[in-house]
Amino acid sequence: MQNAVSKRTALIVVATGSFLTPFMGSSINIALPSIGKALAMNAVLLSWIAMAYSLSSAMFLVPFGRAGDIHGRKRIFLAGVIVDLVFSISCAFAPSGTALIIFRAFQGLGGAMLFGTGMALLTSVFPPNERGRALGFNVAAVYMGLSLGPVIGGIITQNLGWRAVFLSNVPLCLFIIVFTLKNLKGEWAECAGEPFDWTGAVVYGVSLATFMYGFSHVTERVGPALLAIGLAGLVAFAVVEMRVRYPVLEIRLFRQSRVFALSSLAALINYAATAAIGFLLSLYLQYIKALTPQQAGFVLIAQPAMQALFSPMAGRLSDRIEPRIVASVGMSLNVIGIFLLTLLNATTPLPFIIASLLFLGLGFALFSSPNSNAIMGSVERRFYGVASATQGTMRIVGQMLSMGIVMLIINTILGPVQITPGYYPLFLRAAHAAFVTFAILCFGGIFASLARGKVR
Repeated sequence: MQNAVSKRTALIVVATGSFLTPFMGSSINIALPSIGKALAMNAVLLSWIAMAYSLSSAMFLVPFGRAGDIHGRKRIFLAGVIVDLVFSISCAFAPSGTALIIFRAFQGLGGAMLFGTGMALLTSVFPPNERGRALGFNVAAVYMGLSLGPVIGGIITQNLGWRAVFLSNVPLCLFIIVFTLKNLKGEWAECAGEPFDWTGAVVYGVSLATFMYGFSHVTERVGPALLAIGLAGLVAFAVVEMRVRYPVLEIRLFRQSRVFALSSLAALINYAATAAIGFLLSLYLQYIKALTPQQAGFVLIAQPAMQALFSPMAGRLSDRIEPRIVASVGMSLNVIGIFLLTLLNATTPLPFIIASLLFLGLGFALFSSPNSNAIMGSVERRFYGVASATQGTMRIVGQMLSMGIVMLIINTILGPVQITPGYYPLFLRAAHAAFVTFAILCFGGIFASLARGKVR
């Protein structure tokens, strides 16, 4: 009975935490114009509201995943919720744009604690034959957050102001804290007593942040240099970690487990090929099709709604069928969805765009849960935190790479100009080039997914 209570409680609190972060991020995107007006922030500073969170999360995901393995996954998870709670309130009362960006960086630290341990917590509680279903519900919670964020965030911003968007986090955080302390008994820390690799954590965090920042500014003079420095730091980190007895990231997992290595690569490719699609379509729908932000939001909701609907089913399917098969079918559907988007022009009907997004939503649902199941099922219990954090890192780095590819293409074809009617043909050409690039990238990802081998 207690085991059943623990499983149900873990699923509720982790899924709520997984809903919280994407909901907040997508809600804030809608509130950005209001934030910019209220705090006198230009477009570059506004972009840092999201960038600060992403960089902070990327830096700390793996270290906190390892900390969870050592000190307890529930403990680190709860600490993350508390950090998120404190800095959600701080963001709501931020006196300036600079303060808001700093508070968002600390929010990213809390998000790293959540995502670095949440999936590991589920994997610790659920047995292998039930794991896919649990991970599927967790993935569905992420997509529900992405789906509801723009709608609810828009309503809150319009009626209560942008500061209330950050305060909407507070009730959910308090619920997670109380519900966890009351119902989730026990702790999971298979690496208890092992030392924490502080040197490795610092080198990893700084190198990854430098690499990501360099890639996001790759078209500027400083970008390639930072990219090279970050990449060199990550290579040095990998070499050193191979010789450390208790590394912050067990590099040997990538060498010893083909499933873990290729599943992680497949996740990176999938996010790199799909994450920026919403950004491009948002511009296309509002500029080329002249839709309002609200109308564009209702079109774009088709993809995450499809993902939320089918992710639990895909997770259950991966408990019975090899995850590589289900995930590879999902990635194949993504290729079809992206290929359809390469046909966009100024007169493309909205039903065609929605159908393409539904293909992408179903493909992502079939890929994400089974791929998560494959990653978590390919490592020993003592590495669950590191595996969970690695997967989160693949997601964030993939998203950054995706946006970097789009920015590079837009700057090459369109240049640093405002998108006015005279530039619409060039924008369409840039969008077409990006979708072709993404389709090719995703097609290559199918082979990485298939080559991973069997989990069971």
